[in-house]
Amino acid sequence: MKVDSDPPKSFFASFDLKGSPDVGELALFTPLGTTLAVLSWAPRSAVLRANGQSRSFDSLDALALGATGTAIPIANLFEWLAGNPSPASGWQADLSQLGDGRITALRITPPPGVELKVLLDQ
Repeated sequence: MKVDSDPPKSFFASFDLKGSPDVGELALFTPLGTTLAVLSWAPRSAVLRANGQSRSFDSLDALALGATGTAIPIANLFEWLAGNPSPASGWQADLSQLGDGRITALRITPPPGVELKVLLDQ
């Protein structure tokens, strides 16, 4: 993920996504396999576990913002991974390379711009 902020920010992590937009879990890992964070959500519950601490959030969107520092449409990611070009406000998803295990999504609005690249294990 690249964020066009000043200064620009980049974030790289492996991930394991389970569940659905309603109830699920997203685990983020370093390139060496160490767990960076685990995001879990259910109706009326959104929790970020990282660095031995837990933080609660009001929604999945707020949880994603708290975990990454920028808004990421995790709910839409489920659709994109299934090959459905589900629209996300301010985002453009390119699923043309999904057959090769690649998804690219760009956030145009609101600023700053974000480029999210997903590379799937084949």
